This record gives sequence, C-alpha cells and structure tokens, in this order.
Amino acid sequence: MNDSVSICLSSQQQIRREMRDKILAGTPIVSIIIPCRSEREFISKCLDSIIANDYPADRFEILVVDGMSEDGTRAVLGEYVQEYPYIRILNNPRKITPSALNTGIKSAKGEIIMRMDAHATYDREYISRCVKALHEHDADNVGGIWRIVPRSNTLLGKAIVRSFSHKFGVGNTHYRLANSKEPREVDTVPFFCCKKEVFQKIGLFNERLVRGQDMEFNLRLKKSGRRTLLVPDIVSYYYARSDMKSFLKHNWTNGVWAILPFLYSDIMPVSWRHLVPLAFVLGVLGSAILALVWPVGLWVLFGISGAYVAANLAASAQVALRGRDVRYLFVMLVVFASFHTSYGFGSLWGLVKVLAYMVSKLGCKLVKVKRSC
Repeated sequence: MNDSVSICLSSQQQIRREMRDKILAGTPIVSIIIPCRSEREFISKCLDSIIANDYPADRFEILVVDGMSEDGTRAVLGEYVQEYPYIRILNNPRKITPSALNTGIKSAKGEIIMRMDAHATYDREYISRCVKALHEHDADNVGGIWRIVPRSNTLLGKAIVRSFSHKFGVGNTHYRLANSKEPREVDTVPFFCCKKEVFQKIGLFNERLVRGQDMEFNLRLKKSGRRTLLVPDIVSYYYARSDMKSFLKHNWTNGVWAILPFLYSDIMPVSWRHLVPLAFVLGVLGSAILALVWPVGLWVLFGISGAYVAANLAASAQVALRGRDVRYLFVMLVVFASFHTSYGFGSLWGLVKVLAYMVSKLGCKLVKVKRSC
C-alpha cells in the first residue's frame, strides 16, 4: 500500500516537473540592467522589489552596472551577489548612464533586455507584465506608469512630486500623468523593455548624451518604424528629490541636456515639450529687453507673465483641491515657477554652449581656409 502511494506521489511530482519545464520553455530569459552610482540608500529597496517579482528566478538575471561607487554601495551589492547567484556586478569606469546601459546590454544573456533604476521599486508583476505586453501587442519597446513618491514626506517634498505628475508641470508626458487606462503608443517610456535584437538593428545608446539618452533612443526607435508602448498596469515607484536645492539643480541639468543633444545626434533628440521652458524664458527676457527701447515690449512682457501666472494659479488651485490642503495653493505656485524657470534657464545655458561650439567650429574652418590660401 505504501509502495503504491509512493509511486503515485512520485508520478504526480514528475508530472508537475514536466508541466513546469514546458511553461519555462516558453518563458524568455530576461536581463535586467540597473545603472548605479553611490546608491547605498536606495539599492536594497530596488533589489528587494525585483527579487520579490513573480517571474521565475531561474529565467532572469540582474546586472548592476556600478559607476565606481564610493559610499558603501559595493559592500551592499556584494551581500546580494553572495545570496542570489543571478545578480552580477559590472564596472562602469565612465560613470555615466549610457555607458552603463551599453555595458549591460553587451554582457546580457537574455533575449529580452529591461532597464530598471536604482531610485525606484517595482510592482510584483512588473517583469511578467512587461514580457507579456511585449509579445501580446507586438511592440518593440514597452514600459509602464511612473508613480513618483517623495524621499521626504514633507509638504515641499509632496509638492515637488505633484509638479512632476501634473500636466502644467510636465506637459503630455503620459507615463507621469497616468491618464490612460488602455495601452497606447507613446514617444517614450521611463524604463525600456526590448528584445535584444532591437539593439542589433538600431544601435546602442548614444554615449555622448550624459542625459536624455533614453529619449533619443526612443525617438530613433520611432524613426525606424518601430513602436514604443505604454501599458498602464505596469507600475514602478520613483523616489524624487524632496529639497529645493536638489530640485533646482536637477531641473537645471535636465534643461541643459534638453539642448546639448542637438550637438550629438543626427535626429531631433528631444520632444517639443522639452523646449517649452526655453521658449518661455526667451519670451520673458526678450520682451523685457525690448521694453527698454520700445514701449510695446512692456505689454508683451505683461502678456506673457500674466498668462503664466494665471495658468500657474489655476494648476496650483487644482492641486490644492485634489489634495484637500489649501497650503498647496501657495507652495505649488513657487514649485511650478521654480521648476519651469530653472529648466528654462538651464536650456538657455545649453543654447549658449551650442552656439559657442558652432562659432568655434566655424572659426576653425575659416582659419583652415585662410591657411590654405
């Protein structure tokens, strides 16, 4: 009797193993690339959320590409590598994101390559839903909704988060706004998920772009006739800067790199929405200068400034109503204005650098022509 029960149990276990093998045979191997530099505060949360995903652990690898961290991040990563054999650490001596991505792509074993960010955590079904969407919708790149949370739960921290997820703050950036219930084609997603063959066809990330390499890649993808899909049930949580100094510095740098990519790319490397803050700053400065010599300039200045203040006030009031906190009305006025002006002046500085480079290049050509004469 015991023998027959043992045989029955053994048979059931064999059937389960065979079923599992069949399921896994159709489950592609995923390589997850995490660019990382001095992320001791966040890397554990990020890795724990990935490890807790429902995707089979023997069907994915995690490649943490570290930019020579000096804050103890390597020690934390070492502990994870010892416990989880599917986690590897790769070096990124150039210490910039596109180099980290390309290093990871070249080392990846999976047929699907996915980027994740060290400053974020991920839903339990994040990986499986990305893989499913990639196949079901015949897309070339998929991504999901970016839910932004403050690093510090202060009024300012929460206001900064709201500026990143409001249309007045970021325009039509669909992955930030979470305004779609169905999958839709978009120009960019926060973290890519592609088949490895995509990189073989359109190339790797542009390593001359310290910032904005993801947007340039997605626009290059679109230009080649391929599709980027935003799927709203794919969700990640990004920890945004919560103090004004970091907020302004981050926006200034993003503004600079909304313009500098024009020097390093053969295509339009950004979306038109990235140029709106520059247009606003140029409009205000231009009309102010014009007002010094022509009274009409003053009316133009009042018109631009008045329209902006009215739009800012309306958006801030909307945030205050949604948050049921009148304090947001006043804080958001400052946060939105700081967001747009720091980004806009950063773009203006980027424009100055681009023009300076072009003048310098033209000067070199003139010198060469003169010498040849």
